[in-house]
Amino acid sequence: MVNLVIMRHGEAVAQSSQDSQRQLNARGDAEVSQMAMWLTKVYAHFDYILASPYVRTQQTAGLMLAQQGPATQLQTLPELVPDGDSHQVQLYVDALLEQNPGARILLVSHMPLVSFLVETFTRSGNTPIFDTAALACIEYAPGGQGVLLEKIAPADLQLIST
Repeated sequence: MVNLVIMRHGEAVAQSSQDSQRQLNARGDAEVSQMAMWLTKVYAHFDYILASPYVRTQQTAGLMLAQQGPATQLQTLPELVPDGDSHQVQLYVDALLEQNPGARILLVSHMPLVSFLVETFTRSGNTPIFDTAALACIEYAPGGQGVLLEKIAPADLQLIST
């Protein structure tokens, strides 16, 4: 059962006065919307969406939230920034899952942290590269070694649909 999904934000504009203020571009909006629709067809709704405070991840999380049920809670987690600590994120997720067993969680973050999160939650030694709006779907229990069940990107969905 997939209960943890790690997602990289959608494609963002190339420049802004501050990296944290970069917004999704039109392609980023489209690819996130595509992934949101796929995710709701394949997996049950999330209980929590945890996102970095950066603008592009907040926008990505908002698009994902729009496809979820009314009970889904969106939270900003400062540790989900590009240079965040994956172990601190794991501690937060573990506490959330201990309080709410069976909860389903979507983490929206950045490279390189998304790669480190996959390794932290699976202890596989695998730090995959994420395309923008790509997802890693994991079966995870608090404090345990999760299993990466699939990793999918917008380009993969185009191959599947053709």
